[in-house]
Amino acid sequence: MDAPLALYIHWPFCVSKCPYCDFNSHVRASVDQAAWRDALLADLAHEAALLPGRRLGSIFFGGGTPSLMPPATVAALIAAAADAWGFDGDIEITLEANPSSVEAARFADLAAAGVNRVSLGLQALDDSALQFLGRAHDVAEGLAALDTAQAHFGRVSFDLIYARPGQSPTAWEAELARAIGFGTEHLSLYQLTIEPGTRFATEAAAGRLTIPGDEEAASLFEATRAMAAAAGLPAYEVSNHARPGAESRHNLTYWRYRDYAGIGPGAHGRRGGIATMRHKKPENWLNAVARNGHGIEIEEALSPSSRRAEALLMGLRLREGVDLARIAALSGEAVETVVDARAAATLVAEGLIVRDGPRLRATEAGMLVLNAIIAALVPDD
Repeated sequence: MDAPLALYIHWPFCVSKCPYCDFNSHVRASVDQAAWRDALLADLAHEAALLPGRRLGSIFFGGGTPSLMPPATVAALIAAAADAWGFDGDIEITLEANPSSVEAARFADLAAAGVNRVSLGLQALDDSALQFLGRAHDVAEGLAALDTAQAHFGRVSFDLIYARPGQSPTAWEAELARAIGFGTEHLSLYQLTIEPGTRFATEAAAGRLTIPGDEEAASLFEATRAMAAAAGLPAYEVSNHARPGAESRHNLTYWRYRDYAGIGPGAHGRRGGIATMRHKKPENWLNAVARNGHGIEIEEALSPSSRRAEALLMGLRLREGVDLARIAALSGEAVETVVDARAAATLVAEGLIVRDGPRLRATEAGMLVLNAIIAALVPDD
């Protein structure tokens, strides 16, 4: 309760659906902007009433494509959040943006609205790769948007996707070196994965799409971490790299398993051991807000074992690892039972995790097999 609260605001609309994307994003011919602004404000007010006496440390506008939101709507939501909770003095307010010239033209107004950090979905620095990924921008337009972002926001991050079909280690290392050269404080570097329900999943099932195998992907992962660290951008989470002090404070709230409010279609939240989830389909969410004053579909208390499992699943993604004593306090269990002791001893002996008093973290070698580590450590109920 002493930690600052985080607020996530989901804008579900995109110009088009990328073939790799399994996020809650939707394409609509038109959007009633006034109705959406009013509904988001109502959803926010509902959460604020249930979380009194807290201060916000971060706001994150995610999507979808939040850079399609009218800056006036962004400003209204920031003002409402300030009135409801109050802000930490150095609050981080992030907005995800596509690097198109149309959206970059809004950056000045978004900065004036209160956004102080932008996360750009560049995704690649190669035109053929951008076309393959279904992106609407080319490299020149993306880099122009990056220049504009760096001119208007004090903090800038951008995403790249690697381990693409046919991408050689040499080509990726050259692309990453170029990306590092732009001087941003934060990079999110994701391996391409085939997610169920996406167009890429259909292509892969038909044998028309093959991504690098585990061994090749592991080699690319190791090279990525080494290059970024050497450039002063060490990985503080599996896929996220930052200069010291420039880590995403909002995302650290998730990974450190702190409270956060989530509003908008499909948004998740955690408040004091209660899990919330909003209606996912935009129209269903909008109707729920009109009917109930909020968009919540699911609101349930998490069991101690669920809280323990979630805290481990999120926290072990971090370079800093997890505080087992804190997880024990959250779940009401003894520290000795938070993780499977026999599995932990084996993983320590194999050099995959390190135990330092109540803290436990994955090593560099462990990060390569993190899912297996988590599966081994989380006790069966």
